Amino acid sequence: MSTALKILITGQHGQVSRELQQRLQGLGELVVLGRDQLDLANPEQIRQQVRSHRPGLIINAAAHTAVDQAENEPDVAFAINATAPGILAEEAKALGIPLIHYSTDYVFDGSKPAPYTEDDAPNPLGVYGASKLAGEQAIAAVGGQYLILRTSWVYSSHGKNFLLTMQRLLQEKPHMRIVADQIGAPTWAGTIANSTRALIERWQAGQAGDWGVYHLTAQGETSWFGFAQAIGEQLLAEGKACAALEGIHASEYPTPAKRPLNSRLDCSRLQQHWHVSQPQWREALRECLAQQH
Repeated sequence: MSTALKILITGQHGQVSRELQQRLQGLGELVVLGRDQLDLANPEQIRQQVRSHRPGLIINAAAHTAVDQAENEPDVAFAINATAPGILAEEAKALGIPLIHYSTDYVFDGSKPAPYTEDDAPNPLGVYGASKLAGEQAIAAVGGQYLILRTSWVYSSHGKNFLLTMQRLLQEKPHMRIVADQIGAPTWAGTIANSTRALIERWQAGQAGDWGVYHLTAQGETSWFGFAQAIGEQLLAEGKACAALEGIHASEYPTPAKRPLNSRLDCSRLQQHWHVSQPQWREALRECLAQQH
């Protein structure tokens, strides 16, 4: 079974896609379509590619993730984050195969005092969150076999993310002010890829849980300030320079797109239905940092 499975992955250089390419080795044939081969804003091209490759599984790891930029280009964000996933779902259903799609904590407004469950009503604050929610709804409307995995605060050793930005800035600046009242779980792209592999293996073994929407983040919680502190501790442990950190309110650091103050996602349903659990965020961060060396 494993050698026969053809897995089509959208996105090539994104954080999650790069980890998937590494961690899904041995599960089957990986067909990775970057922007050059597949423009997600082009519905006809999406259909053509899926029909020519005829995969046994589709993983949509591509997205328009520039949160602030999305405010200025809603049409592009919706084409890639909303329309494209719906088309992928239609093609997957026509082939009778599963679709795995990644979504975000930004579908919520962050006003809930406790972690969000899959049953909580979404209420996105900006264009990015609204486009990702529309993508979820488009997939659900098609139906079929799908997993929508909502994650948060994704980082890795490549691309543009908080970890790499902080590693650079903490060594360049004497003092940094970091938002301390936005709470969430920093989630390593490697964790997402490992969990995706575990889900595929359960499906292949005939032990799939229910299809639908699930939350998938690292365990535990912190603030951006706490995340920066953890990154700084590693720099100091390596004898490198590290800025003095000061916690501030999100209101003191205005951005074009409003962020949810509470990004915590309750991931217990994924464990219950699919028996897939995530590591603590600090443990995953240590693993990611160890791989940088």
